[in-house]
Amino acid sequence: MARARNRIAGVISVFGELLITAGVLMGLFVVYSLWWTNVLADREADKQGDEVRHHWAASGPGALDTKDGIGFLHVPAMKNGEVLVKKGTDPETLNNGVAGYYTAPVKSALPTDKQGNFTLAAHRDGHGAKFHNIHKLKTGDSIVFESKDTWYVYKVYKTLPETSKYNVDVLQPVPKESGKTKPGRYITLTTCTPMYSSTYRYIVWGELERTEKVDSARTRPAELR
Repeated sequence: MARARNRIAGVISVFGELLITAGVLMGLFVVYSLWWTNVLADREADKQGDEVRHHWAASGPGALDTKDGIGFLHVPAMKNGEVLVKKGTDPETLNNGVAGYYTAPVKSALPTDKQGNFTLAAHRDGHGAKFHNIHKLKTGDSIVFESKDTWYVYKVYKTLPETSKYNVDVLQPVPKESGKTKPGRYITLTTCTPMYSSTYRYIVWGELERTEKVDSARTRPAELR
C-alpha cells in the first residue's frame, strides 16, 4: 500500500514539474512574441529608414521611389514615431516593423495619385507593433505621410472598430462602407483586432486635407510640431 502511494506521489510530482516547465516555456514564448520581436523589428526598421533617407539626400528630384520604401507615416495620436512605408503586406515585409501598402486583393493607390485609396497595414502586436494604438485615433485626428518632396496631410473621418478579415470593401478606391460615395484622395489604416489576436480587423479612414512641399530644412507641418 505504501509503495503504491509513493508511486502515485512520484507521478504527481513529475506531472507538476512538467506543468511548471510548460508554463515557463509558454511565458518565454509570450516574451519573445510581444517584446523581443519588437526589439528586432525596430532595429531593422530604423536601419531601413536610415537607408531611405540617405538615398533621398544623395539623389535629386524625381518620381516616387517604390523600391526600398516610399516614405514615412506619422500619426501623432498613436505615438508610434515615424513608420517606414514599403510595398506589400506580406509577413516578410511587415515583420520588419514597417507598414505596407496593399498590392492585393485590392491594389492601393499612392499618395501622388489624383484620386484613390492609399491603403496600409501594419502589426498591432509584436514585430514592431506600429499600429498598436490604432484605437486611439478619433475623427479629426491627423495622419501625415512624408515623401521625399511632399507632406500629405489627411484627417480621420471614420473608424470601424471591428470587421471581418475577409472584408476587402474597406480597401476599395471609394470606401463606401466609410460613407463616401465619390472618388477622392483617401487613406485607410488596417490592423488586427482585438489586441493579441488576428480574428478581426480594425479600420481607420482619412481624407486628404492638403499637401505641402518639403523645404530644404524638412520643416514639419503644424500637425507634427
